[in-house]
Amino acid sequence: MSALHVAAVLIFLTGLAHSVLGERYILIRLFRRDNLPPLFGGTSFTTQTLRFAWHITTVAWWGFALLLWQAASGALTVRGMLEVLGYTSVLSGLLPLVLTRGRHLSWVVFFAVGAIVLWWPRV
Repeated sequence: MSALHVAAVLIFLTGLAHSVLGERYILIRLFRRDNLPPLFGGTSFTTQTLRFAWHITTVAWWGFALLLWQAASGALTVRGMLEVLGYTSVLSGLLPLVLTRGRHLSWVVFFAVGAIVLWWPRV
């Protein structure tokens, strides 16, 4: 296993720990507070926005991990890189779409970026 493989595994595990531990020890405790700003009529939008913003970091790190793994394996091509970035963008868009039921409009941008990158002419 090369150093880049190790880096890929480390950043993947960091993302996993970030989501699991952050949800358990930070987000849950934060959401118990009674002074969250009520956006769009309540705190539900606020909590779900904070939740997707927290976990989107993990999605990005996992995309980085896949790029590192492909580079370490000698399999990273421009098209492969674009596919990883495109699917990472689409997955990033699913978080606000699902968690805020589409009310946080960042999903539109993430989906647009994903579509542009995935449908870019083959290099």
